[in-house]
Amino acid sequence: MPVRTSDSSPSGRGRGMGLGLALLSAVAFGGSGVAAKPLIEAGLDPLHVVWLRVAGAALVMLPLAVRHRGLLRRRPGLLAGFGLLAVAGVQACYFAALSRIPVGVALLIEYLAPALVLGWVRFVQRRPVTRAAAVGVVLAVGGLACVVEVWSGLRFDALGLLLALGAACCQVGYFVLSDQGSDAGDDAPDPLGVIAYGLLVGAAVLTVVARPWGLDWSVLTGTARMDGTPVAAVFLLVWIVLVATVAAYVTGVIAVRRLSPQVAGVVACLEAVIATVLAWVLLGEHLTAPQLAGGAIVLAGAFIAQSSTPAKGSDRPVASGGPERELSRRGTST
Repeated sequence: MPVRTSDSSPSGRGRGMGLGLALLSAVAFGGSGVAAKPLIEAGLDPLHVVWLRVAGAALVMLPLAVRHRGLLRRRPGLLAGFGLLAVAGVQACYFAALSRIPVGVALLIEYLAPALVLGWVRFVQRRPVTRAAAVGVVLAVGGLACVVEVWSGLRFDALGLLLALGAACCQVGYFVLSDQGSDAGDDAPDPLGVIAYGLLVGAAVLTVVARPWGLDWSVLTGTARMDGTPVAAVFLLVWIVLVATVAAYVTGVIAVRRLSPQVAGVVACLEAVIATVLAWVLLGEHLTAPQLAGGAIVLAGAFIAQSSTPAKGSDRPVASGGPERELSRRGTST
């Protein structure tokens, strides 16, 4: 029987909490574009906004990096991979793709990541996945095509498409690396430590890419306009750093630990829906009927994939990452 999030068992409660955290992560990530767009329109370069986002979050998480400094010795590859792929890779590839292909096309290709995660499980790990989970992914990706209205501006720029696909592959790295070691009990790497060092690595890489020494700092002392309403630029930056980055990564990684990379990946597709709704409400970018229909399809696909996962330990084909994961209790590892 599938594990329902309404179950009173520890497994059911764990999955329910994991689903809730994944939704919170999608909301937090989805709000980043709404806050960043006014800053870009006020005069900041997009890559400079990305650098401020990651570097600011790395600074906030620095005390946790010091606290979990033992991870540098025990898991250097995980930390480097998380920083390069999950932080710097996704951001750099996505923004580079936007310079060559339409936003909708780039976003759709990036959010092929859930399907690629299922491919990882099926063909790399050589583990079967449920038919319903695969259908859920197909529905989510198809609905996302409606949300971003991919038919309205397709450009076949080969390099741009490759960069967007690179963002999708890096996002797969985010979900897979977030799950690494989660079944190791007390030896599991603390997720907060992994995020902290990942942000530090990502900030270092993006410093080379974005070259922030040319940043127009005066923009941050003024105001940006959100659908005609002036908002303090520094407030938007604080939102991007604390909510859209720190909170988003923390809830996202913990959600992967409680669910699985591919289930969390499908739920993360809701980020595009949430971003579109927030843009409608806060920026006055109205949704069309196909976008509304696509959002409903994405929600249906995410629900099907989440609710069709077999019970842990079942002999049936699985679409999850193995036994029920518990977060590491070694919050004081050094």
